[in-house]
Amino acid sequence: MIRCPWGDSTPDYAEYHDTEWGVELHGTPELYERMSLEAFQSGLSWITILRKRPAFRAAFGDFAPLLVAEFGPADVERLMADAGIVRNRLKIDAAIHNARVIVEQDVDLDALLWSFAPRKHQRPKTFADVPAITDESKAMAKELKRRGFKFLGPTTCYALMQATGMVDDHIAACFRAKAGRPA
Repeated sequence: MIRCPWGDSTPDYAEYHDTEWGVELHGTPELYERMSLEAFQSGLSWITILRKRPAFRAAFGDFAPLLVAEFGPADVERLMADAGIVRNRLKIDAAIHNARVIVEQDVDLDALLWSFAPRKHQRPKTFADVPAITDESKAMAKELKRRGFKFLGPTTCYALMQATGMVDDHIAACFRAKAGRPA
C-alpha cells in the first residue's frame, strides 16, 4: 500500500494518515482542539503532539471552549506541571485565550474556519509539491488575528486546513488519493 511519505514513517503516523488526516472535521470543540494542537506543534514534530494528544485532551477538558475559557492562573500552573503535554507557557496561554475568544465573541468556529476552504484545490503529485502556506491560509491567519486569536500564523493555519480536510494534500500515488476522493 502506498501512502504519503510521512505516513509510512511510524505506526502512529500510519494510523493517523490512514484514518484521520484530510478527513472533513466539523464542530467547535473538534476544531478548537485541532487549532490548539496545531499551535502546540509549532516548532515541534507532529508525532510529539499526536502521542501526547490523550494527555492534552485530559488536561484541556476535551477542548470544550466554555470550560477552557474559565481556566485561571492555577490551571496554567497545573498545565505547566503536566509532563504529559507540551509545557510552553505562551502556547498554553494562547490555547486558553483562544477559548475565551470563541466564547466571548460567540464565534461559530466551524463556519469561520471552513469559510477559508478553497473552492478548488489541485492534488500534489509529490510530497515536494505540498505547500506550507497558501493564499487561503494567509487569509485565515489574518482574520483569526483580527478577531484576537493567538499563535495561528499562515503555516499553522495551512496545517489545520490539511488535518481537517479543508484541503486534501494526499499525494497522487497515495492510496487515500486513489480512494475516489477529489482533491
